[in-house]
Amino acid sequence: MNPARLSAAAFAAALLAAPLVAHAEMPTFEVVAENGRFTPETIEVPADTRFRLRLTNRNAGPEEFETTRPFKELVVGPGVTRTTIYPPLKAGTYPFFGEFHPDTAKGQFIAR
Repeated sequence: MNPARLSAAAFAAALLAAPLVAHAEMPTFEVVAENGRFTPETIEVPADTRFRLRLTNRNAGPEEFETTRPFKELVVGPGVTRTTIYPPLKAGTYPFFGEFHPDTAKGQFIAR
């Protein structure tokens, strides 16, 4: 086999695998919705870095995890786990809340 072709094939394989590696390295933060509350209520995330939020709903009914800045909504049925990707956040505090339990399901991202 021609070494130049092998190098091109190896390069192509590396390019195809790159998104998988980048995806695996993304910081992931776990949140549980239970009894009308989110745990944890405060999540420290790295500033200027995309991150993944994984929400597990242990409530008897659905919950909607929502942020207004940036605007994101994630509706999760009872007993279901879903994920969403957040864009990089500048350093600061970003509140989140549960649409179906607005008085008790509250929290914040703190980007540092």
